[in-house]
This record gives sequence, C-alpha cells and structure tokens, in this order.
Amino acid sequence: MKNNIYILFVFALFFQVNTYAQGCDGDDPAAATDGTVPTIKIFGYLQTQYDYTFNDIHENTLTFKRARFGIRGKVKDDFSYYFMLEASPFIGGVGSTYLMDAFVSYEKYNWAKISVGTFKQPFSLEVNTPCNGLTTINRSIVADQLVAPQRDFGLIVLGGNKYTKFRYAVALMNGRGLNVVDNNSKKDIIGRASYKLFDFMSIGGSFRYGYPNNNDNTRTSYGGEMVLTLNNLKIQGEYIYDEGDYNRAAGGGCGSEPVELGNKRDGGYIMISYDTKWKVQPVFKYEYFDPNIDVKKIGYQEMMTIGANYFVNDKIRFQLNYQAHIETYINIDNDILLAQIQVKF
Repeated sequence: MKNNIYILFVFALFFQVNTYAQGCDGDDPAAATDGTVPTIKIFGYLQTQYDYTFNDIHENTLTFKRARFGIRGKVKDDFSYYFMLEASPFIGGVGSTYLMDAFVSYEKYNWAKISVGTFKQPFSLEVNTPCNGLTTINRSIVADQLVAPQRDFGLIVLGGNKYTKFRYAVALMNGRGLNVVDNNSKKDIIGRASYKLFDFMSIGGSFRYGYPNNNDNTRTSYGGEMVLTLNNLKIQGEYIYDEGDYNRAAGGGCGSEPVELGNKRDGGYIMISYDTKWKVQPVFKYEYFDPNIDVKKIGYQEMMTIGANYFVNDKIRFQLNYQAHIETYINIDNDILLAQIQVKF
C-alpha cells in the first residue's frame, strides 16, 4: 500500500484549508469585545463518548473524550488573553485537571500578530482544527503520533485572517510539551502557510525543525494539506513525513498511546464529507500510518472510518463512527464503534 504515499502527496501539494487555531475553541480570542473596554467570555464544551471494540471480550466503555473550560477576551486596546483547562480523566489521568492553553496576544497589526505562552504547534491541518470542530471523532493516526507534542511553550507570529488569501504562522517553541521545562538550549522552529487560489481551493503546508531531547540530535518534519469544497461536498487530505530524533515522553495527541518510531516515518489521510439539508453529515475517511519506513511488514497501519454527524444546532452535535482497521499481514478483531455527544457553551 506504499503507493498511497504518492496519491496523498499529490493531494497535499495542491490543497490546504485556512484553519489557524492556537487554542481549542476555534473562535477569535478577542471576538467578545470592540477593543475599548476590558471584557471576559467564558466558554467550553463536553464530549461524552461510548466505545465498543469488536474483539473476543467485546470491550466497551463510557468516557469523556474531552471536558474543557476556558476564558478569553481583551484587557486593553490590542492585547487579548486566552486560557483553557482540560478536566477529562481519560486524557490527563484521574484527578489531573491541567492547563492546556494559556497565551497573551498583541494584535495591532493584522500581518504580525504575536502570542506568547502555551498553545498548539502551527503544524498540520487536522491538529490545528478546533477539537470541537473535527469531522470525525478521532484525529488521524499520523497527526496524533507524529505531531507530538501537539502543545508546547513558545512564541508565535501570525499573519492574515479568514478574509485574506494568504495566511502564515511561525513559532519558536521549547519542543518538550506541556508541564515540563526545556532540557536543552536549542529551540524548535515550526510553521504553516496557506494561499487561497480560488473560492473552492487552497494550497499550503507545514515545516518543523527541532531538538526534541538534546542539543545534538535533530528532528525534521514536512506536511502537505488540502481542502476542496464544491457546494456541500468537502474533500480534505493531509500527508506528513517525519525523520530523526523524537521525544518518547511527549505522548500522543489527546491521550493516544504513543508508538515506537523508526528513523523515518510518514502517514496521511483523505476524508470526504457532505452537508445534507437534514442536518446530517455523512463522512468517509481513509488513512495510513507507517512508524518505520525502513522496516517492512511491522507496525504499518491502515484504517477506514465510516460515520455521520447530526447537528441539533450550533451547540449540540451527535457523532457516530465505525473504525475498520485493515491488517495487511495479520488478522486481528479490533474494529471499533464510537458514539459521541458534544455540547458547547
């Protein structure tokens, strides 16, 4: 199935979505004010979930995918703030509510907005899609495994907005993730850029060069992204290539279990969704992930997700996903049915 690399790479070169979400809310941190007086806005969302695994013991569980609470707003003129807590024990562990995002922004200049604090890396279309706006319940395997840590301490410069054709984000970050201090004197440089060619097409990509463990061993990552929108039909895809050292303690995205990686690794996905007039959005997603390109037959993963989203309104959403795991060399009963209810406030 390695020929899938070339198909996904072609998509990645030609299309990309304009999504730049430093935090996990998806709204402009300063949207609650006209900039003249101090303001505060409380926001958050709950995602309760049921998982059923089609194996011999029929594993099933009720969980909180996410339980998040935040505050954002402006304090004066061009200065805004944003912070969010994660309270789900299934991500951080029992009783371990922790700070996910916390940054202060200076927004006077549209082409040079600056934020300092903890936030998402500006790498990958799917990682920078707001968590409450994902089309499938889970992010792709490659995004969770290779864009790690997904959040970090740093400084970011952004330019453009949803009305401009060109947008960019460049960050200087520790490279170690949340709740730990940096362990070396080097910093990671990470960036994304996109250009909207037509109303239905954008192109762009991501880059990362860093030192995940020390001052000597480096990590280099490239990403290509795409979105094609034709009326109610949306096609989204992404390809990520990653090589070099990596931080084994960083963990996977949103609580996923990290896997052992080889020196070179890659993966990608293609996703198709359609917005119907009945507030139902069917979705199909194919993805693959290769944790070690140099080793054949071991660790390579493929998965298809078939599902649907039902939007009661802009605050309540039901999601149903069936994940069909495709084993190339072994046969394991590990397909999963996921059901989720999301409520925003």
